[in-house]
Amino acid sequence: MSPLRGLIFDKDGTLFDFAGTWVAWAEASLLRACAGDRARAARVGAAVGFDLAARRFARDSIVIAGTPAEVTEALLPHLPEFDGAGLLALLDEEARRAPQLEAVPLVPLLGALRESGLHLGLATNDTEAAARTHLAGAGVLELFHFVSGFDSGFGAKPGPGPHLAFAKARGLAPGEIAMVGDSTHDLSAGRAAGMCCIGVLTGPAEAAELAPLADVVLPDIGHLPAWLADRATAAAPREKATE
Repeated sequence: MSPLRGLIFDKDGTLFDFAGTWVAWAEASLLRACAGDRARAARVGAAVGFDLAARRFARDSIVIAGTPAEVTEALLPHLPEFDGAGLLALLDEEARRAPQLEAVPLVPLLGALRESGLHLGLATNDTEAAARTHLAGAGVLELFHFVSGFDSGFGAKPGPGPHLAFAKARGLAPGEIAMVGDSTHDLSAGRAAGMCCIGVLTGPAEAAELAPLADVVLPDIGHLPAWLADRATAAAPREKATE
């Protein structure tokens, strides 16, 4: 068991509660794109797995794990008045405005993790600009050593590109890093990168979905310090025995 020297987090559903953030984004984006026509917005929302009346996402909604480019592509046939660039810009603008509901208080948690010597990274399928805006709004941007969006040049999840780029940027072996996420996309990316995988339950996925890909499933990232301490304690006797 390698000592962990880095953590790379997903953003939505991990650092921030998924429904608390993205329901407001979906409603605002659809109504803006449909010029306030709520009936039309409901029909367009259904195309990407969002129920406007109930204000909830279907479990297989492309919004949950897809990139903004993929969501744009899914919406375009239903919004012929837009071109791809214009609709993508609208979605990104609304994403930056979306209220961010922290899964747990982030400043003390991430500050303590960084103070302990851990390298902190972020890999999101959102745009890098939106990610930086959200982290800055929560007062934690400066705590991250690395931030990657789907448009940062390293690829998107479930591919391992952003995770391997984080490892390279910080001079870490993949086995020294844990990937923390709320979706199978996140954990598949971590597995493909050769990292420890930690699932959290602050997104749409349930524990039974995450468990096959995770080394551990936690209720939320607030449980990380205790888990890290327990892992270090469990590893200590083995390290001593090999001295």
